[in-house]
Amino acid sequence: MGVVLRLVLARHGQTPANVAKTLDTLLPGPGLTDLGRLQAEALGKELAADPSGPVTALVSSPARRARETAGLVAPALGLTPGVVDGTHEVQVGELEGHNDEASIERFRATYDAWREGDVTARMPGGESGQDVLDRYLPALEGLRAEHRDGTVVLVSHGAVLRLVAHALVGEIPDLGSDDHVDNCGRVVLRAVPDAGWSLEAWRREAPGGLASNRDATGG
Repeated sequence: MGVVLRLVLARHGQTPANVAKTLDTLLPGPGLTDLGRLQAEALGKELAADPSGPVTALVSSPARRARETAGLVAPALGLTPGVVDGTHEVQVGELEGHNDEASIERFRATYDAWREGDVTARMPGGESGQDVLDRYLPALEGLRAEHRDGTVVLVSHGAVLRLVAHALVGEIPDLGSDDHVDNCGRVVLRAVPDAGWSLEAWRREAPGGLASNRDATGG
């Protein structure tokens, strides 16, 4: 097989909303905490040392936390980050700004329905799983059309990157029921010529051992 595109879907670094376990999804959203900045720098170092080959492009969602993360990753890679519209977090509607147990459970129940295949389920007053896929998957196909090979890093968000990864590669038995991705953890996909994507790695852990407490989105 010839050289193909690798796509690294990396979660952004920790934010104050993550610390408070608050559902915070509207753009532009919060920036990073001190720990979040350290996580982003550690992610850059890990990506630069990846034996799979150099990162050839670095992009992020339009959210402030994703753009800040990409900006801190960039020096280690010698790249200037870009922004890809449509790759922001799931919009939670009426749950926005909430961190009470009932709201968090509503969010998780809706995400679980998506993972089980019911992408018509909708966040109250927010997006359905299909809404998310309809904006996110074309953005990935745009990256695939622009970058035929090499490694592209897209800094995105916990819930949306997990949903998209499952949609592209199906259920992953090794994960069990817990598909957690910590801040600056990542999912690595490999383009299959004319046949979608395959899973290369599911890195739950934050880079450099800089883990943060699990936040409201469970990832």
